[in-house]
Amino acid sequence: MAIIIDGKALATKIKENLKSDVKSFYERFKRQITLAVVLVGNNPASEVYVKNKIKAAENVGIKSLSFTLPEGTEETEIENLIRTLSADKSVDGILVQLPLPKHLNEDKILALIPPEKDVDGFTAENVGNTVLFKDAIKSCTPSGIMYMLKSLPVSLSGKHAVVIGRSNIVGKPVSMLLLQENCTVSICHSKTENLKEITKQADILVVAIGRPKFVSADMVKKGAVVIDVGVNRTENGLCGDVDFQAVKEIASYISPVPGGVGPMTIAMLMKNAYLCALRRENA
Repeated sequence: MAIIIDGKALATKIKENLKSDVKSFYERFKRQITLAVVLVGNNPASEVYVKNKIKAAENVGIKSLSFTLPEGTEETEIENLIRTLSADKSVDGILVQLPLPKHLNEDKILALIPPEKDVDGFTAENVGNTVLFKDAIKSCTPSGIMYMLKSLPVSLSGKHAVVIGRSNIVGKPVSMLLLQENCTVSICHSKTENLKEITKQADILVVAIGRPKFVSADMVKKGAVVIDVGVNRTENGLCGDVDFQAVKEIASYISPVPGGVGPMTIAMLMKNAYLCALRRENA
């Protein structure tokens, strides 16, 4: 039976260390680290995520500025807000909660965030530097996944990592980070043929496909490390993309939903806010 990877405990450890770092930053530069959070519309899940992010910021000593805009807000108004926050020297990081309402161009809006204030790691410059294995503000969820993997007594080098999902937020960047750790990486998606044959080869299986309990026990190699990124709301509550109860009997390590990748994502967001502040001080 698999050992469960406690993302909540790992995230708490990261945030406790950050408290000390944030305090030292204040003592050194005589100012608070400030994170601006922009929420557009009334998506219930987004509202919960933003609330949790603001709470986490306060917990580690980071000041948060919250901007909540109505569903029908015009794109120009959001663009002007991002430009104002970008020019504001007191703001270290800018976060635009996704998804945005459908009438808005996410790519255009995110492109307005300066790379040095891009706490989500979504701008082209940060993504490009991640691909090039250069210094970058890396996407929060992939960074959290890598922290989880590195916390295990398992060598990543030379292992076959299979990623199910090719999103810009998780699948693509986590594949690059795994490659940087000398894994052999296969990226699978909805058009992949013989998916089960590929996943059965995985020493490390990262699942971010957005389908409840999609990965079954017969798709997992015995002793594999399984990271479940999915968060699916069902009538029976939250569940991941992995059939947790069945797969935990096969895997060596597995992350749960909830309590796995989710808390790590928020912890890495806080760490990114701190890193953005350091970069702005050239520290």
